[in-house]
Amino acid sequence: MTGLFEAQAPRPLADRLRPAVLGEVLGQDHLIGPDGPIGRMLAARRLASMILWGPPGSGKTTIARLLAEVTDLAFEQMSAVFSGVADLRKVFARGKERRLAGRGTLLFIDEVHRFNRVQQDGFLPYVEDGTVILVGATTENPSFELNAALLSRCQVFVLKRLDEVAMAELLRRAEADAGRPLPLDAEARTALVAMADGDGRYVLNLAEELFAQPVGEPLDTQALVAVVQKRAPLYDKAQEGHYNLISALHKSLRGSDTDAALYWLARMLAGGEDPRYIARRLVRFASEDVGLADPQALIQTLAAWEAYERLGSPEGELALAQAAIYLGSAPKSNAAYKAFSESSRAAREAGSLMPPKHILNAPTRLMQDLGYGEGYEYDHDAPDAFSGQDYFPEGMARQRFYRPAPRGFEREIAKRLEYWEKLRSKRGQERGGEGD
Repeated sequence: MTGLFEAQAPRPLADRLRPAVLGEVLGQDHLIGPDGPIGRMLAARRLASMILWGPPGSGKTTIARLLAEVTDLAFEQMSAVFSGVADLRKVFARGKERRLAGRGTLLFIDEVHRFNRVQQDGFLPYVEDGTVILVGATTENPSFELNAALLSRCQVFVLKRLDEVAMAELLRRAEADAGRPLPLDAEARTALVAMADGDGRYVLNLAEELFAQPVGEPLDTQALVAVVQKRAPLYDKAQEGHYNLISALHKSLRGSDTDAALYWLARMLAGGEDPRYIARRLVRFASEDVGLADPQALIQTLAAWEAYERLGSPEGELALAQAAIYLGSAPKSNAAYKAFSESSRAAREAGSLMPPKHILNAPTRLMQDLGYGEGYEYDHDAPDAFSGQDYFPEGMARQRFYRPAPRGFEREIAKRLEYWEKLRSKRGQERGGEGD
């Protein structure tokens, strides 16, 4: 119930400019436009339960509220941070009453991922029987945070962070509401949009703060930063942002795009990621994606890790950047990675095959009697220090796991392997001749 003087109370700019119709929502046409999935639902007058997944300030709450208005559904709003099972029961009870009266209910739950698994299971019967149409909002990847059973009953729609065009339109609306332009020069205006990082609510909050400043000369970027504190980058090192950015770093390095890799590295460090985690991933990359195409890659990354441990932040972060540059510019090969994967699979499939007896030590008389070590040829005594004997298990044919790439140092390794293979074939022919 609205209080007597509530309408006269001051409202934040972001609330005053909240869209009144879906057509005013910015940056989400891929969902709510005529050809978008939500737009098609509305055209068919059929609204399904859904999860709206997107960054802060992208319009999740606004879209949910407007969906209720367009479809004439009662709007119930909850926050998983402040609500519990008792609150849910009351909402479901009201939903049942409305349903008997012929009206549906749209239940909007902000931060729906904050509900635990048991609470999420509690939604299912009411979503399934149509007591409520659930619209959940989350900034976290639903695949990680929501029950599979709940996800199977909802459609997941991904909202985009607002681009520069949408942010510029928000600022124009703010200026129209204030009746005057923002006190910024062109460069500072661009910096303001960058500070908001795609968050529409945040950019309006910044604009409101600027409108509250005494009227004077337009601010430049340096003055703007002095008035409004720079926003910390959106990055949750335990959740989706963590996995997205390390994936971007890894794939940029794999694609030999050193500059992009440096950008993603800087983004992770600016977001508060543990530099030791980045160091571990660089070491892994050195073995997985560079391998023996450049044997120095592993040495360089281990040295960078050690340098960071000795220097700490921020000085040691330069060593990680140096390692990233080395990895990005190095020749790439996953031959060692693939070889180990194939040999691991062969080991699982072959079971507990015994090594050939000629390469087994025979420290006891019994083992000697069983033929352990019999026929072993000491390679250093053989021509070219190579006997060419078979070292695979008895009953298992030779297999080739390692196939060096024709790049970097692996070209040299390929020549060596080819040399040993020719000698092995020659020794095999010699042994065959000896048996004639």
